[in-house]
Amino acid sequence: MKSLSIAIKDIQILLRDRGGIIQLFLLPLLFIIVFSGALESIGKGEEDTRLALPVVNLDGGDLSQTLVDGIDAAGGLRVELYQYDEAQKLLENNDIPRMLVIPPEFTSGAEAGQTVELKLISHPDADLLQTEAINLVIVGVASELSLESQILASLRQMGEMQASAPEEYQVFTTDRVLAQARDQFEQAQTRPLIEVKETVPSQGGEREEAPSIGLVAVSGIAVLFVFGTAQITARSIFDEKKIGSFRRLLAAPMSKAALLSGKMLPNIIIGMIQFTVILAFGVFGLRLMGLNAPTLGNQPLSVVLVCLIICLCSTAFGILVAALARTENQIGGLTSLLVWGLGIVGGAFIPITFLDQFLGPVVKIIPQYWANRALTSLMLRGVGLTDVLTEIAVLLGFTAIFFLFGLWRFDFD
Repeated sequence: MKSLSIAIKDIQILLRDRGGIIQLFLLPLLFIIVFSGALESIGKGEEDTRLALPVVNLDGGDLSQTLVDGIDAAGGLRVELYQYDEAQKLLENNDIPRMLVIPPEFTSGAEAGQTVELKLISHPDADLLQTEAINLVIVGVASELSLESQILASLRQMGEMQASAPEEYQVFTTDRVLAQARDQFEQAQTRPLIEVKETVPSQGGEREEAPSIGLVAVSGIAVLFVFGTAQITARSIFDEKKIGSFRRLLAAPMSKAALLSGKMLPNIIIGMIQFTVILAFGVFGLRLMGLNAPTLGNQPLSVVLVCLIICLCSTAFGILVAALARTENQIGGLTSLLVWGLGIVGGAFIPITFLDQFLGPVVKIIPQYWANRALTSLMLRGVGLTDVLTEIAVLLGFTAIFFLFGLWRFDFD
């Protein structure tokens, strides 16, 4: 009951601080809006990284359009259509390094079985390797188109030969055969009979797919600001020591551990309210704003449990800061350095898979890393509670270390 009384008193004091309420609840929401919105706009504004290929189509027939579409869909090249005079002038000024010219009789000549010529004209200063790569793509698409044209021409000739046969032997008309062949060619483009799947053998196990950075921001910012309540815990303890409340409380029949537990309880409650507000805004608010929004995963109650453990760990961390700091300025400096510095390195804005890849085992000594890892797994990967037992155990271990070391080093006078 003594611990509960201390907790109620601290909550009442905190609720009177409007600046503290803004920092605890409104500031993280602004972070989420700015961060998620910026990433969303970056994602929508991604440039096409394919190599540009200026094309002059002097033919305008169906076959030339099929060639242009095939080059653009082949991968690696982006077709840009120009008028001949415009492209010629740009090429002479080296504003474009090369251009492909499709001759006027391309469609009619190819359908008649005649040889047609495509011209890839390059500026003398054009990159030779790029030109060769572009030439290979054009040759590949043109060869496929040439084979298709030859097959259609053969079928047309067979139809003309069959036209002189008696009517009872004319099972299929020329138009019907050509339509069937074209249909098969179109299906071969979208549903090939043979597909090549490229795989790269993993090194040291299967690589985990990283969720989008915008989605990670919600859980990461929640963890960052909930660990920020460590400063509130430490400052509250410092104020109690400053006015001599601890000496009076120790005169009551309660242990030092119970006294510190009473100082932890209000911040655990505040932390859970923070999680509720931030995650609710991330899951529902971002969706209403038309931005990419996470979910609570397949086991929302597991998310609640993990949030509670994170609040417990962050509050114990505040006990540790209060035990190490000797002045109010030291409390502010330590919490700013440890909460914000370790929070950012621990995955506040960066997906865990990237941290594992670039920082290796270093990040595993940071409690925020394990907190972000647990929430990301539950909310974004849809795993269950049993899959994050390691993260929960590590967070509880950090909690015990912070509390016991803080209790050992704490000066109650």
